[in-house]
Amino acid sequence: MLTLDGVGTLTDQLYRSVRDEILATRLRPGARLPASRQLAADLSVSRNIAVLAYERLLAEGYVSARRGAGHFVAVELPDPAPLAPRRGARRPTGRAASAPPARLSRFARQALDAVADTGFDWLGAPPSGLIEFRHGVPSFGDFPYATWCRVLARRARRATLADLTYGPPQGVPALRTAVADYLRRARGVVCDAEQVLIVNGSQQGLDLAARLCLDPGDRAVVEEPCYRPARIAFAAAGARLTPVPVDGDGLCVDALPSDGETRLLYVTPSHQFPTGVVLPLARRLRLLAWARRAGAVVFEDDYDSEYRYGGRPLAALQGLDRHGCVLYAGSFSKVMFPALRLGYLVAPPALLPALRMVKALADAGCAPLPQLALADFICEGHFERHLRRTRTRNAARRAALVEALERGLGAGVSIAGAAAGLHVLAWLRDVPFSRGDALRRAAAAAGVRVYSAGPFYATPPPQAGLLLGYASLTEREIRDGIRRLTPVVKTLAADAGASRAGGGAMRPSRGGRGADRAASDPARR
Repeated sequence: MLTLDGVGTLTDQLYRSVRDEILATRLRPGARLPASRQLAADLSVSRNIAVLAYERLLAEGYVSARRGAGHFVAVELPDPAPLAPRRGARRPTGRAASAPPARLSRFARQALDAVADTGFDWLGAPPSGLIEFRHGVPSFGDFPYATWCRVLARRARRATLADLTYGPPQGVPALRTAVADYLRRARGVVCDAEQVLIVNGSQQGLDLAARLCLDPGDRAVVEEPCYRPARIAFAAAGARLTPVPVDGDGLCVDALPSDGETRLLYVTPSHQFPTGVVLPLARRLRLLAWARRAGAVVFEDDYDSEYRYGGRPLAALQGLDRHGCVLYAGSFSKVMFPALRLGYLVAPPALLPALRMVKALADAGCAPLPQLALADFICEGHFERHLRRTRTRNAARRAALVEALERGLGAGVSIAGAAAGLHVLAWLRDVPFSRGDALRRAAAAAGVRVYSAGPFYATPPPQAGLLLGYASLTEREIRDGIRRLTPVVKTLAADAGASRAGGGAMRPSRGGRGADRAASDPARR
C-alpha cells in the first residue's frame, strides 16, 4: 500500500514509497502501476507530483513505460545502492552501530591497541572554560598573524599555473633551503637542502621513520618516560618497545641493549620529554658510538629546543654525527601554530632515496602554497624576530609559574624542566600517583585543567606529577590557576598523610625502584 511518510518533499515521499514497495517485491516485476492521475487522487496530491515521481523512477530504472499502456515495474531491477538515512529517521544503535569492519589489517589492529594502551586522546580536550595548563600549545596571541597573512596573500597573488600541479614529495626547494640555512645557523645541524624533507608535522615524521626502519617484531628503544605518540607510532608498526630509563642527565646510555638487535632509538636530547633534562656531551658521544656499533637509526626529536631561557640553545645531536646514524626531526607547530601542519626531517644520505619514496607513497607532497609562504617568512627575518619576542614572553610566563608554585606549595613541590621549553614538570612530593585522577577532578571543580605525567611512563612513578604548560596563558591566568590549584593539592596531601599515619589501605605504586625512582623525582637524583 502506497503511503507518504511526511519526511522531505511530497515528490520525494511518493518516489520512496513506490521504490520501497518495488524493492520489497510487494510490487512484482512486470506489475502495472496506477495511472498518475489515479495515484494523485488516491494520495490527495497534485498530478504533477505523481508525474515527477514516476519520471524519477523511470530514470533510475525501477519502472518502464509503454506508450498508451502506462507504467510498469521493471522486469530487471538495478543493483540497490546504499541509501542515505532519511531526515528524522532513527539511526542504528548498540551493536549494529558500532560493528567493526569484517577484518582489519594487522597495522590497524596494532594501532588501535597502542592507542588503547597509552590512553592517548588524539583529538585533545575540548575547550572547557577552565584555566588550561595544557602542554605543547603556543601563545596564538604572540604570533604576528597580520604579517603571516600578508606574506601568504602575496604568494597567492604570484601563483602561476605551475603552482597548481603536484610539488616535490620532499618539499619545495625554497623551503628546504630556508630550513637548512636556519638549522645550520641556529641548531648546529650539519646538512644541505637535499637532506631536508618537509613533512606534515612531526607526527608524520615518526610514522615515516617507523615505516622506513621497522618490520614487525623489530626492537625500538624509547625513553622512559616517553612522548606517547612516538610509542604509538612504533607499536603500530609492530615493533617490540624497550624502555630505557632517564635520570638527571637524560637517557641512561649505559642501559641501552648491547645485543645489536635494535633498529631504531627515539630520543629527545635537547629537552627530554616530559622531564626537561638535557643530555650532556659525554652521553651524546657514547650514544652515537652505541648507534654505530648497533647499526641503529637514532631519531632525534628536537621538538621545542628554540625555547631556552638561559644562554644559547644547545646544538643538536645530529651535528656530532659523523657516520650517518641520526634522523633529525623538528616542527613549526610550537614556534608558529599547529594548524600550519609543517615540519621537517633531516636525513643522512644513505636513507634519503627510500625516505623520499615512503613520503611520496604517503601523500605525494605537502601543499606548496604554505611552504612557499613559510620560506618567505623565514628568509625575510619574520620567523626569527617572532622567535626572539616569544622567547622573552615565555620566559616571563615561566617565571610567573615557578614563583606561584613555590609560593603556594613550598617544599611540597619539586620542579623539573624549567630551563627550556613550553612546560614544567611539577612533582607533588606528598601526593601519591594513585591519587592522580582525584587530583584532576578536584582541580577541574576549582576551575583548573591539569595534565598528569603518569601516562608518559611505562612504569607509574610513585608520586603524582603534573605537566603544566604555560605558553598559551597570561601571567595573571597562571597565578590565578595556581592559586586555585594550591588548596586542592594541600587537601590531597593531607589526606594521604593521614592515611599513611593510620596504616590505611593506600598501596605504594609499582614504580619507584632504582633508575625509575631517580627519573621520576629530580630531588632524589
